[in-house]
Amino acid sequence: MQRKRVHTIFLFLVASVLLSATEPTSGVLGADDVKRVVPASYFFRGQSASVQLRNSAGFRVSDGKLVLAGLVDTSGYSTDVAEKYQGFLITEVKLNIEGSELPPGEYGFGFSKEGKFTVMDVGKNDLLSVSSHLDDDLHRPVPLKIVADQSSYRLYSGKKWVSLKAQ
Repeated sequence: MQRKRVHTIFLFLVASVLLSATEPTSGVLGADDVKRVVPASYFFRGQSASVQLRNSAGFRVSDGKLVLAGLVDTSGYSTDVAEKYQGFLITEVKLNIEGSELPPGEYGFGFSKEGKFTVMDVGKNDLLSVSSHLDDDLHRPVPLKIVADQSSYRLYSGKKWVSLKAQ
């Protein structure tokens, strides 16, 4: 009887571990997850641009939905597009970006020299523009990254950043 009980408990524990291993956890995505979900190219304003995988990041919310961002090669775009458009933003959840709401969807974004973060639809129409922050204490800025910040995330481009909060 005791042996059967131990065996049952053991099987239950193994099943629990296997189930928890298959459930995605919320938080910043690891490099392997980013490679698996980020597109190789991204359509914006009539063209497809190569995505810079090394400069892509994302996070998963508690229900498993994703928010992805990455820089793209804008060399084939006209000057007016390339000045504003630096990367893509794909969100499966509603986001609050510095107090402005953005519904789920696929967008282009850019950080301006004037300290603004602009999100555009794929036709290059501005949807929102908010002030970005500057992190002078950041020791090793990189072209793009996402870091957890209490109940939200920071999308960094160098030392510039905006807060992204899933709704």
